[in-house]
Amino acid sequence: MSAYIYLISSWRILSQAVYSLIPPSHPLSILEIADFVNKANTTWTAGQNFHNVDVSYIKTLCGTLMNGPKLPQNIKLPDRFDAREQWPKCPTIPQIRDQGNCGSCWAFGAVEAISDRICIVSDGKVTVQISAEDLLTCCDECGMGCFGGYPSAAWDFWAQKGLVTGGLYNSNVGCRPYTIAPCEHHVNGTRPPCQGETDTPKCVEQCIDGYSPSYPKDKYFGKTTC
Repeated sequence: MSAYIYLISSWRILSQAVYSLIPPSHPLSILEIADFVNKANTTWTAGQNFHNVDVSYIKTLCGTLMNGPKLPQNIKLPDRFDAREQWPKCPTIPQIRDQGNCGSCWAFGAVEAISDRICIVSDGKVTVQISAEDLLTCCDECGMGCFGGYPSAAWDFWAQKGLVTGGLYNSNVGCRPYTIAPCEHHVNGTRPPCQGETDTPKCVEQCIDGYSPSYPKDKYFGKTTC
């Protein structure tokens, strides 16, 4: 904890020193700031993230478009709550899906919550994985697919047009499993690193071979969204 506080204090002191020496009309570049900080020989080294990376790629890391509608809430939260313990009959609650090299967190967040809610409201009698692929590729009004989307529009799409089932990449689970391969997000691992940009796959209103029921009959609908 002391090292963490020291790091913050060092950055504040150095930042104040930098901007006290430079007039507002002469903004510093990232490299100039990093060079100034590193001359102090502190316990860390300043550098430039995403060097020579196109801005469009950095935008995909954001995923969710932030100018969608928001609903204010005033709720008193408990000191501790574990959904896995509250609804043990729902296997999708502890599941962690991998979106791969695609800014589809808006779609994943929606379908994971939808899958959980379907299970919860049925008291564990209906356990399905709602397809992130279906939402990502077929919801035109949700935004820009792999380049960001609106979570609120995703919920509206579920209520109005429905979503089919679909599991993880290469799982052959459900009507439309995810088609973008998983990758390592900012860590070294057994999978290839997430690099470059992935285009949004095409909308295919058809289930994978051998799956039954048909695409229209596999859809789940929300009653209302707000």
